[in-house]
Amino acid sequence: MAIFQYTGRTRSGDAASGEIEALNSSAAASMLSDQGIIPVTIQAGESRKTEKKGTGEIQLGGIKRWFERVSIDELIMFSRQMYSLTKAGVPITNAMRGLAATVRNPLLHRTLNELAAELEKGHALSGIMRKHPKLFNDLYVSIIHIGENTGQLEHAFKQMADYLELERQTTKNIKQATRYPTFVLIAIALALVVINIFVIPAFKDVFSAFGGELPWQTKALIAFSDFTVAWWHTILAITAAAAFTFARWKKSPKGRPEWDRIKLKIPLVGGIFYRATLGRFSRTFSIVLKAGIPIEQGLSVISRAVGNQYIGEKVAGMRQGIERGEGFTHTAGRTNMFSPLVMQMLSVGEETGQIDQMLEEAADFYEQEVDYDLKNLTSAIEPILIIFIAAMVLVLALGVFLPLWELSTAINR
Repeated sequence: MAIFQYTGRTRSGDAASGEIEALNSSAAASMLSDQGIIPVTIQAGESRKTEKKGTGEIQLGGIKRWFERVSIDELIMFSRQMYSLTKAGVPITNAMRGLAATVRNPLLHRTLNELAAELEKGHALSGIMRKHPKLFNDLYVSIIHIGENTGQLEHAFKQMADYLELERQTTKNIKQATRYPTFVLIAIALALVVINIFVIPAFKDVFSAFGGELPWQTKALIAFSDFTVAWWHTILAITAAAAFTFARWKKSPKGRPEWDRIKLKIPLVGGIFYRATLGRFSRTFSIVLKAGIPIEQGLSVISRAVGNQYIGEKVAGMRQGIERGEGFTHTAGRTNMFSPLVMQMLSVGEETGQIDQMLEEAADFYEQEVDYDLKNLTSAIEPILIIFIAAMVLVLALGVFLPLWELSTAINR
């Protein structure tokens, strides 16, 4: 038997520390769990010093760290592994160190070691996570905070893993549906560039050799081609400047909510973005309420985690209405965000005290609509692309082949 020093938290969230006698650290963790203590650190001999080796092993330059990202797949895997490890009674610091030794992402490796080091100093996990917004958003931190205070940290990690998997699936479906039209539009743009720079100038020399009056369609094509060839560097510079200005505006405090509002009104895809955002709001709010977060605080968290600042401002307005004493359904109705069917569901949930369940059903409803719209998106865009391509071919045919037909007729005469 060996003596282990431990720190942890009770089911009520209070700090706990002391010594326990056990065969090994795993046995000590199981004994602490039986006593209602969630172990944070379990130390024996010089284990702490040993564990500290390797912290900061990966040192990257400031520029490289700027581009470091943790994918949603890596975050899901981390959440799933933490759920399994904490459920098995493994101390959080040991779990963090063990995962840090296996991950390949430098940012995730470094962050897990920093989390473990701060936990060993007695800091709360949610407070440490808040210092790493690249990995953990407000929703993640809030759910972990509730899990710590209620002694159900493993369930908090599971909730976030389930939520992130739904987010990944929605994002994947949207990318899949928009991939085909995006490739077609890129191909059309490249074709126009090739035609203007190489094809039209070649036909221009042929027309000049034969002489004669050219149709206005051909003159327009030649004029546009000459302009493109002569001013391509200026066009490229203006395009780059416009793209840079748009990107800056889109990230500015005034531009971001306005762009988020415009996105929701784009033909064909705007409605999909809107319903996907409402589905994310409903799903997130359901998770927040089930975790025990008060409605006012939950709305504040969701307004920053919903992924659309325009909708986020409306959610923040809902919080102000509830703080004034208004009912949830009434404040939700004033935003004009939800369909009558969903409003009816929310009304029933408020009357029965089961708003979280009704929000989950509303999320299912919106996600089913998004899936249906995504499946029909390609078939809806195809006719538009066909008409656009047909118009482009018609213009080229009239501009290029019409003078050739006229020249052929004149030669035959």
